[in-house]
Amino acid sequence: MRITALALVCLIVFAVVPAAAQESKTVEFKAADGTTVVADVHTSSKGKRAPLILLFHQGGADVRGEYERILPRLTEKGFNVIATDLRVGGTVFEGTNRTRANFPEPETDYCAAYPDMEAALKYAKDQGFSGKTIAWGSSYSAALVIKLAAEHEGKVDAVLAFSPASGGPMEKCSPSMYLSKVKVPLLALRPGSEMQRDTSKAQFEEMSKAGHKTYIAENGVHGSSMLDPARVEGDVSAHWKAVEGFLSGVLSSK
Repeated sequence: MRITALALVCLIVFAVVPAAAQESKTVEFKAADGTTVVADVHTSSKGKRAPLILLFHQGGADVRGEYERILPRLTEKGFNVIATDLRVGGTVFEGTNRTRANFPEPETDYCAAYPDMEAALKYAKDQGFSGKTIAWGSSYSAALVIKLAAEHEGKVDAVLAFSPASGGPMEKCSPSMYLSKVKVPLLALRPGSEMQRDTSKAQFEEMSKAGHKTYIAENGVHGSSMLDPARVEGDVSAHWKAVEGFLSGVLSSK
């Protein structure tokens, strides 16, 4: 088959020009109490109309450390992602929590991080992200994304809650206070090891009664890390299947 010179040039150009890359940048915005919150914004090549994930970490952590091997899969799927460091955090994953660094003393009240999450949601809307918004939390932030969806109806379209915290530390912002108020799809996930606790069993029963979905990862670990094969030290394909199936259902619904 003959290839003309012009066609050959076109083929070469097509071969060397990469697909549109996702834009990533670090931003700062203010919480309602004046706290400076730091986040990474990953904008999809599909633009701000693509679905958005608001990504939050667990206690003692930072968002880059917890999601270093999870976030790439989300961006490859075309999601916009705003990954936020919350004021309650640390170095458990050997990273730096940039919002926590603004405090001279560590904040230990989990509920105190809620304004940071509201600020991330406000930032997303102010910046024109218009796709469906999924609030994704891990451990204590998994409890707080349930509150976020309950209190910001019409702005949060779904919730993913990995090992949502309960009990004494969450007394002022317990998920049980908000489950019946969440009117959008919600999937709560826990490793099987945590389901040995009566509090975890009771929480999942309460979620089911409220019409929400639950998933038990038999070989999982705490929080969103159940999606990280390096931390699970095993296969996590079933956990990802549950998460991606849930997200597909959210995105296909009107």
